[in-house]
Amino acid sequence: MSPSSPSPRDPIRAPRVLAWVLLGCGLVDGAFAGSIMGKVIFAGALPPTARVPVTIDQYLCGQEKPADDLQVSSAREIRNAVVWVENAPPGAAAPAVRKVEVDQKGCTFVPRVVVVPAGGTVDFLNSDRLLHNIHATPQANVSFNRTQPMGRTIPITFAQPEIVRINCDLHSWMTAWVVVAAHRFYAITGPDGAFAFDDLPPGQYRLQVWHERLGTVPASVTIGEQQPAQVRIEMKMR
Repeated sequence: MSPSSPSPRDPIRAPRVLAWVLLGCGLVDGAFAGSIMGKVIFAGALPPTARVPVTIDQYLCGQEKPADDLQVSSAREIRNAVVWVENAPPGAAAPAVRKVEVDQKGCTFVPRVVVVPAGGTVDFLNSDRLLHNIHATPQANVSFNRTQPMGRTIPITFAQPEIVRINCDLHSWMTAWVVVAAHRFYAITGPDGAFAFDDLPPGQYRLQVWHERLGTVPASVTIGEQQPAQVRIEMKMR
């Protein structure tokens, strides 16, 4: 998949990447099947922590918000990076979960990044006591711009794989991302920067790692016949 994004930062442009790979695989259901375990790490000097001024509905939203477009732990682990296997095994099925939720809570999209399979649905919620909207102009999916009062759920189905940016036009600092997956081998890194894939046959795999601010970087890993393959991927500011 070659995901596209409407981000003005052009996240598809790739910065440098450094990966260390250990080889191996596990034993699953009596037959050899491999797994990949990895972490996404920030390399280089960290930019200052940014805060965004709140210009409307301050009685509920506050005076300012953290930018949240780059969340890095004290150990330099990157949260909300999306990792996928570019050359997934033939016939790789879509994940069983076909629906996810994104709430508008405290004038912030929660969670900020979600993965949904192609043909799956995102339920957009509004838990705030004010009016929001959800606005997106994807390239492969249908555009939408819907107002959303408190308590209303708006389901949006995404038919084609791509990366879609979601904005609230009423609150300009609010951004979310929907990554529409072509198969089940997609993962979002948590606060520890970790991701994992299971049930892969032995072989060499090409990974892609996308982050809204850091762009997209490639990596590769080989699953052999010993231990789970481990990969450490570094991302840098462009």
